[in-house]
Amino acid sequence: MRFSEIPGRTSTTSIPTRHGPVAATVYHPPTDVPRPPVYVNIHGGGFVVGHPEQDDPWCRYLAAHAGVTVLNPDYVLAPRHRFPAAPQQVYDIVCWAADADRGWDGTRLCVGGQSAGGNLAAAAARQAMESGGPDVALQVLFYAPLDLVTPTRDKPSTLGARAVMKPWMGEVFDTAYIPDAASRHDRLASPARDDPARLVGVAPALVITAEHDRLRDEGRRYAEILCAAGALAEYYEAQGVDHGYNIMSAATDITRATYDRICGHVLRATSSGG
Repeated sequence: MRFSEIPGRTSTTSIPTRHGPVAATVYHPPTDVPRPPVYVNIHGGGFVVGHPEQDDPWCRYLAAHAGVTVLNPDYVLAPRHRFPAAPQQVYDIVCWAADADRGWDGTRLCVGGQSAGGNLAAAAARQAMESGGPDVALQVLFYAPLDLVTPTRDKPSTLGARAVMKPWMGEVFDTAYIPDAASRHDRLASPARDDPARLVGVAPALVITAEHDRLRDEGRRYAEILCAAGALAEYYEAQGVDHGYNIMSAATDITRATYDRICGHVLRATSSGG
């Protein structure tokens, strides 16, 4: 879905982080609203592939329909930069976006991502809670891998061999990202294996899964943990679709409905009334 009816208005910037500067595209709302909210979008790619431009249609849609500035950065990739470099860098990006000197209102900040980007968004929200800021109004976890301990081959899909996420893919991604299996238990890598008591106070989360996705069950499990911690905004399972359906399938109606659901949550989370 290209959303050619939304031309988009963009600029570029460079963000300093502890792991080096990061290039980012800034998507501006279609109307000149003084100091709009900001949404940090983290692209997917199994922690090893870097194509932030893949999310261009979504970023344009979000900026246009939720009236937010969307920051779409790159980030360091495995195997050259292994865990925890990526979650540390994404947290640095979120801190930069929250700074009062930006051209948006960093006190009304959301972070979200698709697939691996959703995992990193969850890690950023967790670090923000543990570090005393910045305040995150909403985290959006969109068909994210949230349990890197369980091998992908042990994560079932109703589609069997036709599932988008093949067992070998998870093995390659997880090994490149965190080769030490014991380290995959880290709270920033596998939040779906955490204790709700350790998540009390984390940003409210919109957790989105796909019915046929191998990652659906761990997304649902993390949603249950967040609910027990009082931090679940909504759990939503898109029916009849698989991992990456908004990018790699013709499920246009389902994709647009999901995007509208996210926009609604972002609007509510960043409204002046909270």
